[in-house]
Amino acid sequence: MPTLELTRPRPEIAVITLNRPEKLNALSPELVEELHRTLDAIAEDVDCRVVVLTGAGRGFCAGLDLTDTSVPPVSQGLENPRAGMRWQERIAGLTVKVHRLRQPVIAAVNGAAYGGGFALAMAVDIRVAAETAQFCTQFIKLGIGGCDIGVSYTLPRIIGAGPAFDLILTARTVDAPEALRLGMVSRISRDPLADALQIAETLCGYGKFGLESTKQVLWANLDAGCLETALQVENRSQILAGTSGEMRAFAAAFASRKRS
Repeated sequence: MPTLELTRPRPEIAVITLNRPEKLNALSPELVEELHRTLDAIAEDVDCRVVVLTGAGRGFCAGLDLTDTSVPPVSQGLENPRAGMRWQERIAGLTVKVHRLRQPVIAAVNGAAYGGGFALAMAVDIRVAAETAQFCTQFIKLGIGGCDIGVSYTLPRIIGAGPAFDLILTARTVDAPEALRLGMVSRISRDPLADALQIAETLCGYGKFGLESTKQVLWANLDAGCLETALQVENRSQILAGTSGEMRAFAAAFASRKRS
């Protein structure tokens, strides 16, 4: 059985399903490599406009599969610490690829999102949680540092430094209602995948360049040093979007609706 499934409800929407339900979709070397290949392919896909990431069964992703003793391809033939560093960088690279995709990424968090699964969920742009979803950084409980796979960067930007320090240092579990209160997720759903797909349909109704540039500007301006710097990025994006022809088409459609 493949460790990952890629489906296309329509050409513009890609659904990535982590497919190790018997392990709560824990990250094995095979799954990590398959996810890298899939993200690389989506990055080159000019038809795909929105990505939905979810897990099969009752979990989103339980983090690294500690029961899998196979040697990751990137570590083969290397001694420690080089072997460990190559594997660490390979896993952490997943969050970079999710973050860098031009397409907005929506996580349908259908259950536990622990460790590396938590990191993947925090790297996306929009999170929809099932009523049974749970979130936990996990890392510090395993005898390693609590800052791993990008959470020390993404989580403070999502929920603020104070709550992020609490969750990363204590590694306590957060349920869906608290995640919503903290701003970690934007909504709770009885069917997170269906709601994520509905959001994806909405996004596909917007201009192609406008959608891509909006994601890029939002992330870029989280690190902007001042308002003027943020406005410079916004201004350029808006002028570029106005040259695509999509703005005129949307304006004409709006005028036509007003006349009818």
